[in-house]
Amino acid sequence: MASPLASLRDATKRYPRGSREVVALAGVSLDIHEGEKVAIMGASGSGKSTLLSLLGCLDRPTTGEYFLGGEAVAGLDDDRLSHIRNRQIGFVFQSFHLIPELTVAENVETPFLYGAVPLAEWRPRALACLERVGLAARADHRPAELSGGEAQRAAVARALVTKPSLLLADEPTGNLDSTTGEEIAALLDELHAEGRTVVLVTHNEALGRRAERRIRLHDGRIAADEGADRP
Repeated sequence: MASPLASLRDATKRYPRGSREVVALAGVSLDIHEGEKVAIMGASGSGKSTLLSLLGCLDRPTTGEYFLGGEAVAGLDDDRLSHIRNRQIGFVFQSFHLIPELTVAENVETPFLYGAVPLAEWRPRALACLERVGLAARADHRPAELSGGEAQRAAVARALVTKPSLLLADEPTGNLDSTTGEEIAALLDELHAEGRTVVLVTHNEALGRRAERRIRLHDGRIAADEGADRP
């Protein structure tokens, strides 16, 4: 069996709140293999977004270990974590997080500001990703000129531009109507079918059922791990 792409071992996450601690994750262990599509599901406050933040190196576990591509990353300093995020992880957020002053193409290029990609490659790679998500005709538009679905497609293109090994999506259809949400869900299906590893947080059962594997959280613990056999 191939080694996991991402592996958490007995990870906890605790946050101070006044004179007490809030336990967001309590001893979570899981493996995610290359090419999987995984939905992280659960009620509000179950730890979904915290788990995604750990997988995306946006935060560190309070205790426990995290391995990404075989590298122990939980104890790395901020600069090294930033380097890993930029090169290995693509993020798609519910609220798009596009920069309004930039064109769509410039937004897609923003991850290159923190990497070592030659300037001459920025625009061709950005346009190729916009073409992939069906948004090439809007490359010179500003985010305010896009529909919600177009804005999310731009966000997906930005997530893909660094060719990440792990694509993370936090409620990617949460701000969209049902028709547009279906279009984004279908795009994520296509990206997974192309071999990309996709992990998404959702409270939407229909979207979750489109993943081959569903991890259900309850009070910061894995209550169920449903779906296909691991590679």
